[in-house]
Amino acid sequence: MTTSPLHTLIADEIAQRGPIPFVDFMTRCLYHPQHGYYMHPRIRIGKEGDFFTSSSVHALFGGLLARQLVEMDTLLGAGAFTLVEQGAGEGHLMRDVLDAVRRDAPAFYDRLQVRLVEVSPDNRRRQALQLTEHSDRIDWCSFEELPLFTGCFLSNELVDAFPVHMVEMRDGVLSEVYVTATDKGFGELFLPPSTLALAAHFDWLGVAPCEGNRAEINLAAVQWMRAVATKLQRGFALTIDYGYPAVELYAPHRRNGTLMCYHRHSAGEDPYVRVGEQDLTAHVDFTALAQAGAEVGLDPICLTEQYRFLMALGFVEELIRLEAQTVDPIQAQGLRMTLKHLIMPDEGMGTTFKVLVQGKGVGCPALLCQRRMADLPLPI
Repeated sequence: MTTSPLHTLIADEIAQRGPIPFVDFMTRCLYHPQHGYYMHPRIRIGKEGDFFTSSSVHALFGGLLARQLVEMDTLLGAGAFTLVEQGAGEGHLMRDVLDAVRRDAPAFYDRLQVRLVEVSPDNRRRQALQLTEHSDRIDWCSFEELPLFTGCFLSNELVDAFPVHMVEMRDGVLSEVYVTATDKGFGELFLPPSTLALAAHFDWLGVAPCEGNRAEINLAAVQWMRAVATKLQRGFALTIDYGYPAVELYAPHRRNGTLMCYHRHSAGEDPYVRVGEQDLTAHVDFTALAQAGAEVGLDPICLTEQYRFLMALGFVEELIRLEAQTVDPIQAQGLRMTLKHLIMPDEGMGTTFKVLVQGKGVGCPALLCQRRMADLPLPI
């Protein structure tokens, strides 16, 4: 059996210290300094990579997001505005946002400062290449280095990549999945939880998995949301990702949890193959994010599906405008199919992806992205 270098390193670690919680295994798979999926130089996004993101589908996603940021700037008084994005990937979304702001709101663009929170040296290099035209307003930093700011904290498909604890309810008792190593590869053991915080998490959340069901607990996401609130003096937190409210995430029918693996646009459920060479993700618990934020001053403004978010910001009007600029009917059809992927349910991103908007020191504004479908103007 061919094994990756990281497979060998983890197997050696287990041989020395014994089985490790799944969260530690996932952390090494994604963030090992030399061999982790997000740390080692590779193409991850797009046709040549392992998956698509909303921002890699079309620049319209960033253009519509820019409209919401312009309104947020107005609500904050049109003063100093810092846009922070954590986990910006290759920089596609930030490039599209800044292109749109520079075109449509130049006064805002002139005041706008951008901070990119990024742990991967390879991603920092790729982001710098994408953002050359906007380099005079961009700085990179770690989360710890991020100063207090007023503006918006943005993340797009970040939280799903946080390492998760894997648990199962067995005979009414919460057990945690540990990873062990055998001569045939990695296997699993069920042991008592590695931390009391796992059982306490479900008590805090008010929802728990059913007997026999496997589930993920993203303790890191809760800690991260609270940390975001401490960095944001006044403004908004905008979190875009695929996931569910807790009652749906831990519903009885979701027997195997939501952990998925992605390699060359193929989805799988075995995290113990291609170690360090495939993406590992778990759906986000938006109830936990909203609840954690509310406890430290981030007021929930709205939680909505991505298709509603984009439609409220003018998706249909922009689609019509872009189509009108396309002379070739075949290209126009391709454009429609590409953009529909952003809002279609099931096979698309429209309903699985959610948008959580939280605010600090802004009251309860009725944002552009909250417009009801019935109130949207009919496109001409």
